[in-house]
Amino acid sequence: MGVAEAVIAQSQTAAHAHSLGKIDFLVFGSSGYLGRRLVRHLLNQRYSAVGVARTMGMIGPSPVFLWDGTTLGTWTNLLKNTDCVVNLAGRSVNCRYNKRNKSEIYSSRLDSTNIIGTAISQCDNPPRVWLNSSTATIYRDSRDCPMDEATGEIGNGFSVDVAQKWEQAFYESPTPTTRKVAMRSAMVMGPGKGGPFAAFDRLVAQGLGGPMAGGGMMMSWIHLLDFCRAVEWFSKSELDGPVNVCSPNPLTNRDFMRAIVNARRVKIALPVAKWMVILGAIAMKTEPELPLKSRWAVPKRLLESGFSFEYPNWKKAAENIVTQVQNI
Repeated sequence: MGVAEAVIAQSQTAAHAHSLGKIDFLVFGSSGYLGRRLVRHLLNQRYSAVGVARTMGMIGPSPVFLWDGTTLGTWTNLLKNTDCVVNLAGRSVNCRYNKRNKSEIYSSRLDSTNIIGTAISQCDNPPRVWLNSSTATIYRDSRDCPMDEATGEIGNGFSVDVAQKWEQAFYESPTPTTRKVAMRSAMVMGPGKGGPFAAFDRLVAQGLGGPMAGGGMMMSWIHLLDFCRAVEWFSKSELDGPVNVCSPNPLTNRDFMRAIVNARRVKIALPVAKWMVILGAIAMKTEPELPLKSRWAVPKRLLESGFSFEYPNWKKAAENIVTQVQNI
């Protein structure tokens, strides 16, 4: 987009923002896999939901407004009419962790969180709730015990450092009248390109649906529908602080892959050795940590708040997602 087009787009954004009525959910990062699907879900549930992204457009009948993720702009006009802000903005971690990509992963999360916090602090009628993405990867590699919000042990390394700085920026934002929830999400499994399920499904289709690197690492996950329902729940409940957003039934990689194989009715499911995972990750320009880290998060606070899952078990979740994929 050139300078002239950007100026026109911003003026149109300002005019449209003033014309909108009450907004139930304002979703930042709405051009991503989760963002688009969350907005569509909320619209289907008869909420007013509006997106904010780096490119303008529409999600169904709802407009997507423009921002750059780093500076205040006319998008701030939307906040005074908004009940719940959902920030899903952040560069994908499905990449090699070189210097440039690491910098973009940090800045896309920290800058967007900081600027939303600044905008809310300056708003005359600030949103009642702010839900900000975080990640269950904040916990250590665990094969010995589950990690909940109270007793979970924070890990170390690049991914954990990103998560810690992300939550720090979120909590330090001066928004005293806005309730805040850091959504420590596990892998969100649903149909469609761009989601993590597609990568596992592709392996199964290629006959490589056996256990990966022995299959003993734990896998925390949540069905896309339950992620969207959890966002609704957070907006209505009194939860605040960090909340694990994941199924109550994590399972080993071996059982996880077997469920996809069975749902696909695939006859050949060869195991994938650790060295193959590492070489495959390099070939796909991603990091071996993503499939190899043992993530054993459990949703203690979410369950204690009364939330019920549509898909608490991976077998039925995998069957549902495969059916949707086959019908696309």
